Order: sequence, then C-alpha cells, then structure tokens
Amino acid sequence: MAGHSKFKNIQFRKGAQDKKRSKLFSKLAREITAAAKMGMPDPAMNARLRGAVQAARAQNMPKDNIERAIKKSQEAGGANYEEVRYEGFGAGGVGVIVEALTDNRNRTASEIRSIFTKYGGNLGETGSVAFMFDKLGAVEFEAAKASPDQMFEAATEAGAEDCESSNELHVVYGDPDQLHHLAKALESRFGEPRRATILWRAKSGVPVNEESGQKLLRMIEALEDSEDVQNVYANFEIADEILERLSA
Repeated sequence: MAGHSKFKNIQFRKGAQDKKRSKLFSKLAREITAAAKMGMPDPAMNARLRGAVQAARAQNMPKDNIERAIKKSQEAGGANYEEVRYEGFGAGGVGVIVEALTDNRNRTASEIRSIFTKYGGNLGETGSVAFMFDKLGAVEFEAAKASPDQMFEAATEAGAEDCESSNELHVVYGDPDQLHHLAKALESRFGEPRRATILWRAKSGVPVNEESGQKLLRMIEALEDSEDVQNVYANFEIADEILERLSA
C-alpha cells in the first residue's frame, strides 16, 4: 500500500464554486433520486444512496431537498435515469472519462461529443481510456478528523489499498465492491465521512503545456456545466505556475 502522499493529479468534481450551487444541488438530487430508484429508498439499506446523501450533506444541501429527492424516486411516471460512461481524448492526448445520468442518451451523447470537438478533443470507444485509470472505492474525510499517520493506520487496518492526505482532505481508496465495509470501518473511528463513492483514479499523469492546459480546463468546465454530467476525470498534470495563470 502506498504512503499518505499529496495529491498528484488535479481532480475535477461537480461544481465547487458558489455560483454553481444551484446546478450542483440539481446534480446531487439527480444522483440521490437515481440511487434510491435503483435500490431501496433507505440510506441504511442502500450503500449508493447513503454515499449520495453524504455527498449532499458535505455540500450543505438542505435536508428538505434531500428528502424530496428520495421521495421523487417513488413517484409514478418519474424520469428513469440511465448511467452512461463516455471516454475520449482531450488536447495533448489526455484521457478523459465522463460519467452521466441521463433520460435521453442521444441528447447527452450529442452534447458531449460537441464539447469534446469544440476544445480540440474527440470521443473514443468504450475502453479506449478506462485502462489508464483504476476504478476504486473512495472514502473522504476532512483533514481535521485525523493526522495523516492516524488515517493511514486506520486505512491499513480496514484493508484499504491506498491512503492520500492533503491539507484539506484524507482520501482512503479500496476495492469498489467493498466500499460499504471500508466506509463503515473508518466511520466507527472518525465519524461520518465527507463522501463515500466509486471513482476513477489516473494511474499516471500526462504532462501538458499552457495551451493544452487551457483547452482542457475549458473543456472540463463545459462538461461539468452539462445538466446530465455527474463526474469528469482526466489524467493530466500541469505545472503549478501554469495552473495559477490559467486560474487567474
């Protein structure tokens, strides 16, 4: 198991900025509704729903919104969301994975293809990019919950595969099929996690220059802005000074 290293790759998740909070809540609600519809509408009996609710709480989503999203899954005639994964390449040959929840595959595919093309990328076949990533279960805790050594020790005892710590977060990785058990073991020591989910982690990063980095950041922002897109993962590395200029 690797040590508690700092994050090496930029991780792109659905809306962090306050200006995107409304869209963020909409995406979180969609995940809650889909999870409740695919399993039981009780977080205690549905690991995916529990993870979706935890993610919503971490973003300060109101309790009423969460309960409304769960109830929506039981309504007759409600939308049936389908999970779809798209794989492709962005500027500089960077691999990109896009996860979506959609009620119209044709609409979503057309929109995502258009975004890739606009920013110098192209969609590929299923499996063309996924081999560059590991599919893992991930349990996140705020950094204040434990020291890196404490989290690493607990992760080892819980059977985790890896543990990374930064100034903001601890992320413990493990077998996605054992995510529920991993989260429970850690929760018994550190309380409810910030998030417990299944994600794609790049095996290695592709270095990019400023021009490619700018196109990639714009493409990822456009993808995340799509109503149907839930998560975007990319395997590129960019120098801190370049990132600072692009983020200014």
